[in-house]
Amino acid sequence: MTKDTQEDAARLERGRLLFAGAWAYVMSAGSVAGLPPQAGIEIAFAGRSNVGKSSLINALTGRKALARTSNTPGRTRELNFFAAEAPLTIVDMPGYGYARASKTAIDNWTRLIFDYLRGRSSLRRVYVLIDARHGVKDNDREALEVLDQAAVSYQIVLTKCDQPKKGDLEATKAETERTIAKRPAAHPEVLLTASRTGLGIAELRATIADLL
Repeated sequence: MTKDTQEDAARLERGRLLFAGAWAYVMSAGSVAGLPPQAGIEIAFAGRSNVGKSSLINALTGRKALARTSNTPGRTRELNFFAAEAPLTIVDMPGYGYARASKTAIDNWTRLIFDYLRGRSSLRRVYVLIDARHGVKDNDREALEVLDQAAVSYQIVLTKCDQPKKGDLEATKAETERTIAKRPAAHPEVLLTASRTGLGIAELRATIADLL
């Protein structure tokens, strides 16, 4: 085994151990005043309402319905917090692009997200989920603008990568890389995942473990 192979194996193992604990829903917050005290490191997941955030969080933590714990009326526009014994908290951000929400609700929701991004020193990175079947859409670009303005480090994760054809997936990945190339807060590496098959889940865990 080469040194590089050993280092890769060690990274994957650190990621596995980080997510091996008993993950549980902690709380939801609909305002900055309602946020839990900062402790350890937070990562957040953002994306369109149907991009597969719940499935990805469940795949990362090895829980079948963890992210659905908070899926009740009144919480769909809140920040949902999940934690284990590890020094890491996962924040599930409200899905954007939900056309049926009122303008007032969307404004309040946008303000909550921006205030959270600007005022949370424990937030290490936001993972922006993009559906690999569709690529970056206008509302995704709007979300990236908010993240750039907030000066929060973020990284693109393509979801549902088991569904497009190989050539289409490669083209979407390349176009996504071009989209973020000049964005100041964007991490240059685009990650490929598929919650249904487990594709890229170990690599995403390792990437998150590198932040600690």
